[in-house]
Amino acid sequence: MTDHAQQFFISYAGTDRAWAEWVGWQLEQAGHQVILDIWDWRTGDNLVQRMDEALQRADAVIALFSTAYFEDERWTTEEWTATVAHRDRLIPLALEPLTTSDLPRVLAAKLRKNLHGMDETAALAALREAVNSGSRPTTPPPFPGPTPAAAPVPMANQGKPRLPGSTGQPQVWRVRRRNPDFAGRETEITRLRESLLTESKAVPQAVHGMGGVGKTQLALEYAHRFSDQYDLVWWIDAEQPDEIPVRYAELADHLGIAKPDAGAEANARALLSHLDGRERWLLILDNAEDPAQIEPWLAQGPGHTLITSRNPSWAGTARTTPLNVFTRTDSLTYLQSQVHGMNDEQADTLAADLGDLPLALAQAAGVIANGGMSSDLYHQLLATNTTRILEKGGAPGYPAPVAATVTIAVNRLAEDHPNTVALLHLVALLGPEPIRNGWLETVRPRLATILGDPDDPMWLHEALSPLSRYGLARTESESFQIHRLTQAVVRDQTPPDQAVAIRNDAIALLAAVNPGDPQNPDFWPGWAALTPHLTAPHLTATKQPELRPKLLSAAHYLIRSGQTRTARDLTAAAYSAWATDLGLDHPDTLTAAQFLGHATAYLGGHAESRRIIEDTLTRRRRVLGDDHPNTLQSANDLASALHNLREHAESRRMDEDTLARRRRVLGDDHPDTLESAHNLAATLHSLGEHAETRRMDEDTLARQRRVLGDDHPDTLGSAHSLAVTLHSLGEHAESRRIIEDTLTRRRRVLGDDHPDTLQSAHSLAFNLHSLGEYAETRRIIEDTLTRQRRVLGDDHPDTLQSAHSLAITLHSLGERAESRRVLEDTLTRQRRVLGDDHPDTLGSAHSLAVTLHGLRQYDAAAQLLEDVRNRRRRTLGDDHADTASATIDLAKTLISLGRPFEAQRLLASKKKKKPASRRKRR
Repeated sequence: MTDHAQQFFISYAGTDRAWAEWVGWQLEQAGHQVILDIWDWRTGDNLVQRMDEALQRADAVIALFSTAYFEDERWTTEEWTATVAHRDRLIPLALEPLTTSDLPRVLAAKLRKNLHGMDETAALAALREAVNSGSRPTTPPPFPGPTPAAAPVPMANQGKPRLPGSTGQPQVWRVRRRNPDFAGRETEITRLRESLLTESKAVPQAVHGMGGVGKTQLALEYAHRFSDQYDLVWWIDAEQPDEIPVRYAELADHLGIAKPDAGAEANARALLSHLDGRERWLLILDNAEDPAQIEPWLAQGPGHTLITSRNPSWAGTARTTPLNVFTRTDSLTYLQSQVHGMNDEQADTLAADLGDLPLALAQAAGVIANGGMSSDLYHQLLATNTTRILEKGGAPGYPAPVAATVTIAVNRLAEDHPNTVALLHLVALLGPEPIRNGWLETVRPRLATILGDPDDPMWLHEALSPLSRYGLARTESESFQIHRLTQAVVRDQTPPDQAVAIRNDAIALLAAVNPGDPQNPDFWPGWAALTPHLTAPHLTATKQPELRPKLLSAAHYLIRSGQTRTARDLTAAAYSAWATDLGLDHPDTLTAAQFLGHATAYLGGHAESRRIIEDTLTRRRRVLGDDHPNTLQSANDLASALHNLREHAESRRMDEDTLARRRRVLGDDHPDTLESAHNLAATLHSLGEHAETRRMDEDTLARQRRVLGDDHPDTLGSAHSLAVTLHSLGEHAESRRIIEDTLTRRRRVLGDDHPDTLQSAHSLAFNLHSLGEYAETRRIIEDTLTRQRRVLGDDHPDTLQSAHSLAITLHSLGERAESRRVLEDTLTRQRRVLGDDHPDTLGSAHSLAVTLHGLRQYDAAAQLLEDVRNRRRRTLGDDHADTASATIDLAKTLISLGRPFEAQRLLASKKKKKPASRRKRR
């Protein structure tokens, strides 16, 4: 194509893959190097990194323009944007007619080469001209008359990709009409295409998944999208294996190789022999059930066989590809394309209700779009009349609604596999998350609804296999999962005379599961698996006495693992139910209240948390006595609540009393005693007694390491506090060393997004800021703030504290206008959430005044500092370090305003005390 080889990166939309392959193949045949994701990148690669590397290496980017190329949320946007921004070597090739209005403005003026509407020879010439940037002809131009029909492609060249659209529909074609509403599944189609091309052509590909997941729709879209790469495409409904030879015989007759008197089976064998020597064919066996009955009728030639099936057991027969439900993004895209005016929240709620099942989404869209029912009403009916609503609405391309699909499968199982149906009814009461096989194996002797020998080691395998084969469950080696809509239909079909026994079995199952200590991260995976089933709405676990201890342990796990919103919802529901059924003073009710107080505090509701904890403490003192461990826990909690509300003197009094009682009752090294020691140290730190804080932190940390281990969350909490204390004492290097080690451990033990991990990240940034490493401080605090907004919310006190710290860092970097913007937003939120006099609110107001001073807006700075100083004098006293800091900064601002005598009088009235930092974090 050109005198010198070049390297090209091909940018395209997933729907235009065939074009990308054709262009890439032609360029490589001409001696160029090509970077094409489906050829050069592998599963697991970092997409952004690989794309960036490709764009840097390429001499030019070939962009395949189409309507799909410019759709929102495609990586193609990043590709052409980066190319336009960093180089001028973008080669646009139009795959379909496009007007200027179809293109982004920055691309509209670029000359593009059309490839559409041409035969392969003309398209190849256009590609050559585009790559060579144009040249004068060396031979006479061809006659500009009609282009003769393209010559047949020689057999020797049939291995290369064809020009998309160059051949039209295959010579032999029996496939149903394309679904115009097909959406999503780009990743799955790409993976399927890669499997068919890279595997040996004799190896069939089996796409398997539950009913309604869209297997047939995927195969249909593949057949239409890549039709021009085949000469023969034949669709066979394979649910009845006996019909396959008949359908093969029809194809043989269509090809002219059938013998009229030979019979269907003989003609089918003749077809298979014919396909052994023929290329470019695609057979689709839709809804195949039994691999053993399908295997004798699989072609062996150099073409492609695609199977769709509910049954995942195709080992030894076909290469399998599981098809799951839609991603949430695909669900939202589909619903909003079908239902005009549906907003993101409505679409997300409906998609969650339907478990992202494509068939259910299609049904719902049909009912809502055709009028007579709003999305909100549909949502309500799904909860109250599940089966009835799932019977409504046709879904083009699907043989039956969701309810009928499930009912037919269950009815087919009932006669031959009663234990399978019994198991299905049992787990329909649980959550839609995976269910561990080990739970059922352990509890089997206690299950009244499962028939047969309770000691039979094969019972679960024999019960699960039919569920998997009929597409009613997704099975793994150690767990299985039932879709939420399947569960809903099965629940509605529960025989009334068996309902109580089934519920008792579900309760016995959950009660028997023991994941371990909910405070220990080693056991959190087990609790993560169990908790969604304990909170399943149709089991109403709060009404089951056997499950109360399990629910409380689950709440404890949720709090310790940082899932505070879920913990709040669980404990609020439990407390409400048990306060009514058991009474306010029942031990389980009080424990639920205890955890509700914890969760509320972690979510930033400190005043409400205090109310809950004070009531719980009062009741426990009356029922259990002052020194009972549960009473002391509530006393500890109240001291923490007072600390959070900045009532440090009273917090200290309670901490000291609780610590003394715990030492006497539990011993010096009990984890609860060490918790109180840690909390007392935190209060002393807030009171400015840093030397005593350090002594207590070091002693507590040494004991926790010995008793709990280096990586226990409580140990890491004390290590974090010691680092903060050392920073306050000016020992920045040692503080940094400890906080970096603590952050590393918390990331490994708790995860990157746990609130405690984010607390350590914030403290490290604080430390680095003190050391003058502002760029690294900014990087860490921006990442921390992003995570806190996602995990805790925009208005959580910790989030607002990080936003404050970011503003201070921006100020230090000289970006004062941006610092002011962040501080003004943060201060507005803190005033609303925490109140005008909260120390954090006053800290942000103080920082904003300093930034305004830096921007030479002295009047505004002075007014704000005077207000901060007055509020601190009232709430903290004249001698507090924060009050002194405000006094000094106000004096500086008065001097800048030309009022030095006022500044002098102000400073003369200030007692000598070292100012505190405007930022505090423990």
